[in-house]
Parts: sequence; C-alpha cells; structure tokens
Amino acid sequence: MVSQRSLTIDTEKTTKTTYVLGTELTVNLNRCAPPLAKFFSIKCTPNVHYKVTPQARGKNAVPYPLTRSSVLIITMDTVSETANDSKLSVRYYGEKTDSLGDALLHLTAVEISLDVDADRDGVVEKNNPNKGSWKWGPKGHGAVLLVNCDSEAAYKKTLDSETDEISKISDLKDMSKMILRTNGPAELPDGYKLTMHISQTTSENMRVFRPRTNAKIDNSFRHQLLKLFLKDYMMVVGKGTLTQEVPYLGGKTELEFFVEGLRFPDKDFNGLITINLSLIEPSSMGFPESPVFTDQVVFHISPWIMTPNTLKPVEVYVCSTKDNYTFLKSIRKLVDKCGYKLKICHEYMNRGDRWMQDELEFGYIDSPHHQFPVVLDSPRDGDLQDFPYESILGPDFGYVTRYASNEEVTSLDSFGNLEVSPPVTVNGKSYPLGRIIIGVAFPTATHGRNMTQVVQDFLWAQKVQEPIALFSDWLVVGHVDEFMTFVPAPDQKKFRLLLASPDAAYKVFRSLEKGGHGDAKMFPDMPEAITVNEILDDKKLLAGNRYVQNCIDWNRDVLKKELGLDEEDIIDLPILFKVIEEKTGPRAVAYYPDMVNMIVLGDQLGIPKPFGPKVNGTCVLETEVCALLEPLGLKCTFIDDFAPYHKLLGEVHCGSNVRREPSPFRWWNMEL
Repeated sequence: MVSQRSLTIDTEKTTKTTYVLGTELTVNLNRCAPPLAKFFSIKCTPNVHYKVTPQARGKNAVPYPLTRSSVLIITMDTVSETANDSKLSVRYYGEKTDSLGDALLHLTAVEISLDVDADRDGVVEKNNPNKGSWKWGPKGHGAVLLVNCDSEAAYKKTLDSETDEISKISDLKDMSKMILRTNGPAELPDGYKLTMHISQTTSENMRVFRPRTNAKIDNSFRHQLLKLFLKDYMMVVGKGTLTQEVPYLGGKTELEFFVEGLRFPDKDFNGLITINLSLIEPSSMGFPESPVFTDQVVFHISPWIMTPNTLKPVEVYVCSTKDNYTFLKSIRKLVDKCGYKLKICHEYMNRGDRWMQDELEFGYIDSPHHQFPVVLDSPRDGDLQDFPYESILGPDFGYVTRYASNEEVTSLDSFGNLEVSPPVTVNGKSYPLGRIIIGVAFPTATHGRNMTQVVQDFLWAQKVQEPIALFSDWLVVGHVDEFMTFVPAPDQKKFRLLLASPDAAYKVFRSLEKGGHGDAKMFPDMPEAITVNEILDDKKLLAGNRYVQNCIDWNRDVLKKELGLDEEDIIDLPILFKVIEEKTGPRAVAYYPDMVNMIVLGDQLGIPKPFGPKVNGTCVLETEVCALLEPLGLKCTFIDDFAPYHKLLGEVHCGSNVRREPSPFRWWNMEL
C-alpha cells in the first residue's frame, strides 16, 4: 500500500515541502479553497504528476468543478537536483470563472529507503516491500538479528553486548547490516533532517552503530582504512538513546549501520525489534518539528537452539579429577576413535565438580549471514560455575545464563534435566529442530521440586523447539537423562528413543534364573556382589521397581503423544532402580550403572559398564544392550564409571558434554 501524506496549500503564501519518492501527497482542495470558489485548474513542472478525485465528468472539464470531496494526489518519479526546484500551482475560480487566487507549491523530491535483509538471503536488498514486518515460514519475510553474546575482548573477558563500544572489527560480523539509501540534491531544504528512532522497550534489546565518517559505501582505501579505527564507530540508538539525527549525504548515497541484539527472547520479550527512520520537517517558529515520512524495518532476534544427539559432534567436554583417571582414559580413547576434539576441564577450574552435563548446555544462534555456538549456563552454580564463562566464552562462542534470584535452585535446575529430541512431526505439525525436554514435579504434587520458572520461561520463549515437560521428580537426582535418551537410526524416523526399563531388566534376570544361572553374580569381583536369585527374591526391590516402571510409563505415554512416536520407535534398556525413603517421600536411583545415561558420538555409544551377571565370561546386560542397538548400525563401548560417577549418583552422560554442529534447517523457515 502506497504511503500517503495530507498536505495543506494556501493562496496567501507559497507552501514548500519535501516529497519522498514512492509516496503520495494528498490535498483536500475544498478545504484549502478561498471563499466562493467553484472551480480550479492545475499547472506543474514536467517532473510533477497529479490526478484529481473524483474525476470530473467529461474529458474536457477544465477548469475542474470544485466539490466537497475534491482531492488532488501528487506524485513524482525523479529526484530533485536542487532544493525546491519543482513547482505546482492550483488556481481557484469563482462562479463566472474569475480568478480568486493561486496556491503555489514548491517541491523537493528525494529518495529514502532504510533497508535490511528482509528476504533472508544474506544481501541487504533495496526497499523490500516486506521489510517492516515479520512472517515465519519458507515464504516468510523479516530480517534476523543475533544477540552479540560472544566476547572479542583481548584481555578482561566481557560479553560484547555489555561493552559500550565496538571492541574489534570482527565484532561487526555478529551484527546485522542495515543500509540507509538516499538520493536527491546535495542538501535537504533548510530545517529538514533525517532521524532514527526506537521505543523505550526496544532500546533495552538492541543497539545501532554507524561509522562516524559520512563516507559513502565503496571499496576505496579510505573506507577500508576507517575500519581500522574503532573509535570511528558510534552508537546511534540503543540504551539511553531513543532518537538521533543521522546524516543526509547528498546525491545517490548509502550509509551503513550495524544492528546488535542485546537480549534473547524471554517471557517479557517476543524477540521482535522495530527501527524507524523519519524525514523531519520544520514547523513555524516556536512549534515542534514533525515527521513527514517514516520508513520502518523489523528484525527477529535468533532464538537459542539446542542440538539433538543425531547431529554430528564437534567437541567432547569432560572434567579431570583426582579419582577419574581410568574413566578419562576410556573417554579419550573413544573420542580419538571417532575423530572429534576432546576438551578437558582440569581440577584448578572444576575444583572437584565433575558433572559437566549439569553445569551447561550447548546450543547455537543463527542468521543468514552468521552463526555461532552459545553455551547456556545453568543456575546450579556448583564448583564448575566459572567454567562456561571463563573457559568457553570467546570470539564466536557466546554465553547466556538465567539467574534464579527469587527462586529456590534444586537439582532439577541442572542440565542433565534438559534434553532435546531429534526432528519430529506430530499430527501434521513439524518440529524440524526437535523439541526441548525438561523434567518437573508430577502435576498433582504439592511439595515437588521443579526447574526454576526463570529457566522454563526462557526455554518456552525461544518458540522453535516447543518444550515438553516430563515427570522426573520421582528420582533422587531428578534428571530426565536418567531414564531416557535418543540415538540415531538409519531408517525414515532417523532415531530411536531409549527408555530405562525395570521390566526389561527383570525379564533378563528371570531368563538367567530359568536357564540355571541364578547363582551368577551382579557386580562380580566387587564388594557389592549379589546373585541373580537374591535380586529376584528381594520383594522390596521388586515393589520399588514396579513404582519406577509406572513413573517411566507415564513419561512414555507423554513422549509418544508429544513426539508422535509408535512403540517400534522405542527401545527398552534393562535398568533396575532402588528406591530410597526421603523426608519428602520415596525417590529412586539406579541400582547398577544406568546404561541409558550414555554419550552419543555419531554411531559410537559410550555406555556405562553395568557389571552384570556373566554367562560364559560375557556380561548378559551388555549382550542384551548390544543386541538391541547394534542392528541400528550403532557400536557399543562400555565405560567403567562405577567409582567416580555411579557411586555419586551419576553416569557417563552426567560427566560429559558434547558440542554438535548446528542443524542445516534455518529456524526462520518454521511454520508457527
């Protein structure tokens, strides 16, 4: 729709105004007419075009009859060479076509376009008609903005979004380009100016920078040299500055801006950013100036996106502690075999906190021109609390956290309780980036533990991976990774959901008993050794595992519904639990190393060694798991984590973390 601006002309004095190409000036001729006027005629210079509505009857109805609804619509299609170089006049006539006066209009035509990459192809195109709005989907529109949450600082580490100035030229690539394109005379008419402006709310979420120089965009040596001097970049609008004049350079020129995101979408922020550029016209002495043209662009800030187990690993993170040498050696061997990088957090940094999975979660942010990983730091803040900020944050590696200042932080705030599914389609709705999975208290619980609301609000606000809440408070630790994970599969589904299953474990043990192996020992050659018969005879253990199976089955039903799964998409791994009576009621822990709590590295799985009963020298639990997973093309490596992890109520997955490649799917193409 063409932008229109109402204009008043006067027979007593000449009216001067600036016209922006692509718009329409409308003049209510009856309202501007002198008393007794009945007709009017129009004359103009060749570059001014007009039409009158309603059209007069007859082709030669000149002068035009003046009616209450006579409107003059003025357009121009070329810019002015000098100020006020175009003219239009309206002559009014009385009843006998005697002249009652002329209303003169002097026009300066300019071209103004505030441009962004609205079609998301990495190029800032000129005057995209959809630049002022946002639409999701492959046929959608609207520019994308990144939160500048990495750190280019060479010395003291600080988030780039928290510094007042651009610290390095490389920081500019984390921002989105915005270009002001203008064309017109060397100078605007007296009193006219261009102003960029944003709302108070927007100012908390973004900043706009530009070079202090008024140089045009070109490939000149001078332009390249200017980029070496960071002081030549100034903030235009942002925190504390809602409006500022921007230079009009004259002629056909382009002025480059850099837009920086400051906040991720959250409960109080939908991620949309609006920036306005207005042509300001002076008013009479003593009266405020007013905008006569406004161009608007809209950005959507990239959400923080998690990566599922089906995406290719890049780096594996694990802690080195005084008692996990054997575990660390096994992890290193597995990672080397896979060809990925291993990052070790040493004791001076972890201070004995080995739970790498619980402290942080890896994700990324994405735009058409740039993407980089972003670590989400959990509010658990154990002795690993400094690691994400001090050791991971850096150039092109972002950081974000949420502070639970008014909420109690529990074990459910550790990120073993935060997972994401592979891509799924549910009842015709596609989730090409998967769905986030968290654990909470049972819906009817009155005193259960929950993930803090500030973290839940953050996860829900990202939109593109709509979360699923499972019941995990039945566990002592309370993490979803204790009873579920995902592994890749070669078929159309591309993955399987693995669930811990006491029923599957009892089936294995009963088969051993019936096969004459009831004396085979769980934990052979260990102080905890116990026979299959003793396990099967333990009624309390059986009752506890019936309760655990009910809890897992409740989650099974939720996952089937929310992820669109059938039974053939689920594999039950034989895991037993033991129930411990706590002050708030019974809660469960893994009876032997929890094999579902594994690390997934492509087709290689690092699985907690279960120390199950042996038949002919082979662990029957390992044999059972291999029989379930190897047909999918997966290779199982069993890792001894018994002393340094299992006894401390964690396993391989709890003690490791994996940064993975981003999804090839671009989040803005989702249909929401």
